[in-house]
Amino acid sequence: MYPQIACFGELLLRLGAPGNQLLLQSPTLDVHCGGAEANVGVSLAHFGHAVAMVGVVADNPLGAAVTGELRRHGVDTARVRRSDGRMGLYFLTTGAGHRPSEVVYDRADSAFSNATADSYDWPALLHGAQWLHLSGVSPALGPEAAQATLDAARAAVALGIKVSFDGNFRPKLWERWGGDAQAILRDLFDCAHIVFADYRDIGVVLGGQFPQADAQARVDAAAAMAFAAFPRLQYMACTQRTAHSVDRHALGAMLLGRDGTRAVAPEEELTGIVDRIGGGDAFAAGVLHGLIEGFDSEATIRFGLAAGCLKHSIPGDFNPVGVADVMALVGEGKFDVRR
Repeated sequence: MYPQIACFGELLLRLGAPGNQLLLQSPTLDVHCGGAEANVGVSLAHFGHAVAMVGVVADNPLGAAVTGELRRHGVDTARVRRSDGRMGLYFLTTGAGHRPSEVVYDRADSAFSNATADSYDWPALLHGAQWLHLSGVSPALGPEAAQATLDAARAAVALGIKVSFDGNFRPKLWERWGGDAQAILRDLFDCAHIVFADYRDIGVVLGGQFPQADAQARVDAAAAMAFAAFPRLQYMACTQRTAHSVDRHALGAMLLGRDGTRAVAPEEELTGIVDRIGGGDAFAAGVLHGLIEGFDSEATIRFGLAAGCLKHSIPGDFNPVGVADVMALVGEGKFDVRR
């Protein structure tokens, strides 16, 4: 079966301190699988789409465990190659009260980042797909990963496949190898049908300044600049987050279109947050689901925001909820017990 959506990126293992402990406060770590693009793929699979993951993992039990976990969530891993090297890791300390969460990456020289760009046969890997999802994390990992991401995006355009791109600007990763983030991200934005980005991402890519006092006005101005710069771009979507404390946020969202579409999902109050990692990926998956299913713009952004909100209640990187779960949050009586 051909995939409806292909996702390209690095699969990671997350090692987290239990509960709200500091890292190695006790000699125990909770293990989850993740990765920005894989998170989107898992969500879309739970929404009923045929999803394939493309990438490289270590040819060892860790790589096998991660691909096995993806398959358990309904994601096709036949296009994930095993290679010599190590798995990328990250360590998470979950915050509490006034102490923020903290991530420590350990992904240098992983099997994915060391894979050469010419080792991917993109016409074959993307055969039959209608969408390709990418993020700005992959090209930040090094020159080969950057070239592979560019090659994937350009191959998708040539094949008539729509590209979904999440900006995910990670300055520390770019600085590690001296990559030209602005030039590479600009080329990726130029291939995209939809970008998940706000005014800060557009400022990085296009160098613009957005002095508007209101956050939504800054997003409006950034979207106008992006549509002018990137002729293929049809949509820009983003969330707006206000963090009152580590476990109490307000989250809203916007979807803007080249055709003048402007849909706003009102803020949702998030209290007692369990795990915010992967929330943006869940939002992106929800918006993509709406676009693929032909929802109108308001229904699309509300579905995306609801999916992102639900992720904050679930431990781990993945958001294993179905369409009915998200629609229940969008609808009335969302906090009632479902019997």
